[in-house]
Amino acid sequence: MTLKTILLGACSLLVMAGASSAETLTIATVNNGDMVRMQKLTDDFKAKNPGIDLEWVTLEENVLRQKVTTDIATKGGQYDILTIGNYEVPIWAKQNWLLPLDNLGASYDAKDLLPAISASLTQNGKLYAVPFYGESAMLMYRTDLLEKAGLKMPDSPTWDFIADAAKKMTDKKDGVYGICLRGKAGWGENMAFLTALDNSFGGRWFDEKWKPQFDSPEWKEALSYYVNLMKEAGPPGASSNGFNENLALFQTGKCGMWIDATVAASFVTDPKESKVADKVGYALFPTKGDLKNHGNWLWSWNLAIPATSKKQEAAQKFVAWATSKEYAQLVASKEGWAAVPPGTRTSLYENADYQKAAPFAAKTLEAMKAADTQKPTVKPVPYTGGQFVAIPEFQGIGTAVGQQFSAALAGQSTVDQALKSAQQLTTREMTKAGYIK
Repeated sequence: MTLKTILLGACSLLVMAGASSAETLTIATVNNGDMVRMQKLTDDFKAKNPGIDLEWVTLEENVLRQKVTTDIATKGGQYDILTIGNYEVPIWAKQNWLLPLDNLGASYDAKDLLPAISASLTQNGKLYAVPFYGESAMLMYRTDLLEKAGLKMPDSPTWDFIADAAKKMTDKKDGVYGICLRGKAGWGENMAFLTALDNSFGGRWFDEKWKPQFDSPEWKEALSYYVNLMKEAGPPGASSNGFNENLALFQTGKCGMWIDATVAASFVTDPKESKVADKVGYALFPTKGDLKNHGNWLWSWNLAIPATSKKQEAAQKFVAWATSKEYAQLVASKEGWAAVPPGTRTSLYENADYQKAAPFAAKTLEAMKAADTQKPTVKPVPYTGGQFVAIPEFQGIGTAVGQQFSAALAGQSTVDQALKSAQQLTTREMTKAGYIK
């Protein structure tokens, strides 16, 4: 055997050893545009971390939730990184299902994360997930219709002002409705808005002893306001409308006002998609009189590491890369500043290039700062959350209650009947789950 042959053989063994020592991270994520873009940009991560390979499991939102929930609850260990919402994070952290993220690197700058977002991902002073994308809720309105009605929008409007403006902006003969709000049943559909609405009216889902509060005057006032206003100034068939349906109505000039996710701002101001792109203004989620509780919701898609992962060090390197300031710069260099995932870092909203590309950025940031997931209600409560209650049972209960309220909006029941049914079914489920003794 020649020396050349020996050297070639040794090199081959070294290459094989290097290949076998590379760690492969399995990442479960949702199939939205921001996550798809992240996958396309991971050559940057691989170049900086040559010993780490990536395997993607990209799923539709409902399927993703089902699969990752089953895996983490059964300690299946199928994934090294999960894409989960701020609804799941505090629940799973309390179960010790998630790894505390305390090794993100010296340059990560966790203090730059928007406080409202990071607070919803923190338990006992430790960060259990990092945000990839975030949003709150705000009011979007037609500036031309408001001017025609002889009104001027306050930065922080009250519900009384909204009702007056909606009625004055409505012109049913021309197919223009003063206000569009979610009516489609679901814990993440109509109940996202209605929970936020009730919070702003001073209400709450449960008292300190977990007793449901649908028999309270606050819920009666909030739901009555919603149903009456939508009947008078809302579009027909509103009980079937969710985010996408209302977006289409607003973009085609059918809505005077729309209160929904801040992410909608980029769609309603896109001249390629919206007929009213140059006639949109923004304001904070309304309040009731002197309560000053905006009721803003707060949502984020986050990257977390299950405690069962055997590759925790490599996983922390990836989640740090994907949610860093440097990643925002990478997206901007490839796709433009408007494509940078919003709602996660203070520095993004201080960036002049982003402000220029996203004229709604300032109001979005203000809306997110107004949200307080740790104290979402005026009265004390035993739970956290904004447009949801951060307990495992909420998905089922929230959807069931949403069906009652959607029926009231459709005229299939009265407000009183809907509230009574909501009180009964929620009490039953909370008693069954052991919250109520």
